Amino acid sequence: MEKTVLLKDGYIVLPDQTLTGSIRIKGEVIEAIGDLSPQEGETVIECAGCYFLPGGIETHTHLQLESMGTVTADDFQSGTRAALAGGTTTVLDFVSQEQGETMAHALERWHGKADGNCSIDYGFHMGLSEWNEDLKGEIASIVEGGITSFKAYMAYKDRMMVQEDEIYDLLEASDRLGATVGFHCENGLLIDVLVKRERALGHLSPYYHQITRPDEFEEEAIVRLGTVNQLLHANHHVVHLSTARGLSAINRLRDRGVRTIAETCPQYLLLDSSRYGTPASESFEAAKFIMSPPLRERRDQEALWQGLADGEIQFVGTDHCSFNFKGQKEMGRKDFSKIPNGAPGIELRMILLYSFGVDRGRMDINRFSEVTSTNAAKYFGLYPKKGILQAGSDADIVILDPRAEWTVSSAALHENCDYTPYEGFSLKGKIRDVFLRGRRKVASGSIVIDERDGRYLKRDLPFMDIR
Repeated sequence: MEKTVLLKDGYIVLPDQTLTGSIRIKGEVIEAIGDLSPQEGETVIECAGCYFLPGGIETHTHLQLESMGTVTADDFQSGTRAALAGGTTTVLDFVSQEQGETMAHALERWHGKADGNCSIDYGFHMGLSEWNEDLKGEIASIVEGGITSFKAYMAYKDRMMVQEDEIYDLLEASDRLGATVGFHCENGLLIDVLVKRERALGHLSPYYHQITRPDEFEEEAIVRLGTVNQLLHANHHVVHLSTARGLSAINRLRDRGVRTIAETCPQYLLLDSSRYGTPASESFEAAKFIMSPPLRERRDQEALWQGLADGEIQFVGTDHCSFNFKGQKEMGRKDFSKIPNGAPGIELRMILLYSFGVDRGRMDINRFSEVTSTNAAKYFGLYPKKGILQAGSDADIVILDPRAEWTVSSAALHENCDYTPYEGFSLKGKIRDVFLRGRRKVASGSIVIDERDGRYLKRDLPFMDIR
């Protein structure tokens, strides 16, 4: 007879309520939740005072990505190990299709990187560097193979950027199959103009990265995307939303009947543009915060927090794209446009959202579970196998101790990067235990099963009924 494990006497967090009780695990799935008594021979783990949460689902990573002549510091081994330590049990990474390459070949490359190298379960989005008839002919086979989300860029002129006619055609093709497309919303043409202007003026320090990507560009791109999609009403979402202007544009589109799903990231909730210093600053430390979109103002942070709590933003990913400060970010010491864009964050996502969201009263624990797991599971075709604590679902379970207090230190993290943008942050709450499909891989805050046993997940079509 298969042995069972009882997680005893915690707070079971569901989307609409929190129950005091226990969870029984049998094999890889949850057998029961509620008022349960220990059975003979059962392993019992005491959890009094702790929350039971569905394993985190990370919606946005770039692991082992080749970019700007270098490769991200975190590959699938280090990145998923860090995610596990932080309470994430499923990661959705972006396949990066190169210009002239088929999606099938890009997917094969990504499987070569990930398969057998992941500590948690994983799936892929298909990131596109272009759109044409050849790729359009492939899209059905990609969806049939379990990749039901694509990504297109409205930035990065001459490298990845799509324009309105291509956006229309891509949305029409994907929606015909029931899939979704995520969009990086910035005005790539105008960014290119501003970068050339600042460089011509001799403005080469990291400070000027933000100057070339103002918040108006995100708003404008969202409006432009919505204008195209008013003709189609196709499934789509905005990735890494960073501004109050952008959120306002999404809400105006919703008022006109355009159903836009939104993702934001911890950096846009917790870090602001003061990290870039001043025009006269000689420090290169600001390079640690070079990402696209850039960090914004504090007023944007508050708008995004409110949007999360109110259901205007549906989930939180990290855009984890880690480049070491030494040797990689330093490639742009003489020119901000040469600094590899991106920052680490995969390990701290869950606890940052808990500490600055739930503990500080910005959202309740139920909303926290929705934006870190349940909504992503639904929208990206993993629900109810993932993203919910209920009988029959995978036993992907996080035990969070709300009483712990600690300070972030890069040296203590599992990310393979030489810094964290959250260095010195004081946090309330800590990930105590993490179960992946019934296996207790993290216990008392330490990885105790350090195996690359993550499984590739073929995903269903999006379920749009999320808030």
